[in-house]
Order: sequence, then C-alpha cells, then structure tokens
Amino acid sequence: MTIGFIDIGSERLETLRIAPGRPGRTLVFLHEGLGSVAAWRDFPQRLCDRLDAPGLIYSRRGYGQSSPLAQSRGTDYLHREAQVVLPAVLAALDLRAPLLVGHSDGGSIALLHAAQPESPHAPAAIAVLAPHVLVEEVTLEGIRAALLAWNIGGPAGKLQSMLAQHHADAAAAFFGWNDAWLAPDFRHWNIEREIAAVRCPVLAIQGYQDQYASMEQLDRIARSVRGSCQLLKLDACGHTPQRDQPEAVAAAIEALYRDLA
Repeated sequence: MTIGFIDIGSERLETLRIAPGRPGRTLVFLHEGLGSVAAWRDFPQRLCDRLDAPGLIYSRRGYGQSSPLAQSRGTDYLHREAQVVLPAVLAALDLRAPLLVGHSDGGSIALLHAAQPESPHAPAAIAVLAPHVLVEEVTLEGIRAALLAWNIGGPAGKLQSMLAQHHADAAAAFFGWNDAWLAPDFRHWNIEREIAAVRCPVLAIQGYQDQYASMEQLDRIARSVRGSCQLLKLDACGHTPQRDQPEAVAAAIEALYRDLA
C-alpha cells in the first residue's frame, strides 16, 4: 500500500494506492458520508487481493486527513464531487475506465459520475453499496438519530470517539454531513432523472436492515439506469454491507469485475 496526498485545485486529498503496479482495471473506492480512507478498514485491500487488481482510495475534502472544509456543504455537494473532483482525481492519476465502488454518499457520487458517459475517465462499471437517489423519511430519521448519538455523552456518545480515529477534525466531518442532509432544501434532493444517462453496468447492493433507506432506493435505480443493473438485497445487513455481509458483497463485485474482463 502507498499512502500519500494529491492536490486537486485548492484541495489536498489523502490517498491510498493498493498495488498500483498490478496490471488490470483499477478499483476506485468512494467512501460514505462519515467515511475516509481509514474508515474503509481492510475491505478494499482484501477485495483487490482477491481480484489481483490495483486500487485507489481517497478521502474527500473535510474527511480523514484531507483539507478541511472551506464552507458549509450545499445541496449540490454530491454533484460537485461526481462532476468536478472525481474526474480530476482520475485524470491526475490517469485511471481510465475504472470500476467504481461507492458506499452510501460514495454510491450516489458513483451514479452521478457514471451519468456522464462521454467523460474520458468514465467508469467501465459501478458497484454501489447502500446508495441514495432520493431522500426518504427513514433517511432523515437515521440522520437525526446520528445527531442524537453525537450529542449524548457517556457510552451512547461513542460516535465522537469512533470518528476521531478516522478524521483530523471529527466534528467538522460529522456536521458537514449531518447539517447538509438535514437542511430543508435537501429534502427535495433527487437524482433519478439524471442517472437515466447511466449506460455502464451497475451492481446495487443494500441490506434489508439499512437504517438510512428502504429498498425503494435500489428499485428506483433499476428503473432509472439504461445499462444492465443487478440488484443484491441482503438480509442480516444494515447500512454497511461490506462489513455486515463481506463475502456476499465481495463475490458480487468479483463477478462484475470478471465480466468486464
């Protein structure tokens, strides 16, 4: 593994390269709304080793060890990551036709990025884990519960100490995400019409016990995208399929990767 940083405009982003010398298609991992390079734990390394593939993980601005946020996130922050930052990262590292693996916010970013098929760094395929294409009431309930967990002291407030392990500024990472999703204007956020332009293969995975979404998210993705779309709905699985059902997730992504070859 090679840990470093990459400068994208005014942003300095933390990166981790997995076996960059390996031949084959690169897997690019896009983290969740409270994630980072470190928060992925060992899943990217194990998946890349399983596929004998190179990998890239990076922390978006305001997360991990990347540059702090310069201002509050707007309702367009996922679009900006998908249409400005991610293309710049792929171009800087000359990663063409990668397989994007996005979790939660990262899944939404992957879908929005794939909706730009004319991009020279358009993905060959995407695997999205617990993605969002619209805001449901269960989504807001989960985010409000996270705010309560942050504010409560004692054992119930372990969210603060947990995030401090992964972020230089845990409070900024948390409220940058929480404030954005709970903003009144974000209630109307919906990308179904935009992802109708997605033509590459899509693998969409979600758990039945996801505390931030219902299966309506996956069903709407399947109805919206133009390319092939495989849905994997998992029991005994919450909002983090790669931790709750790692073998099922890895096997499904492996099948997608092999099909591309």
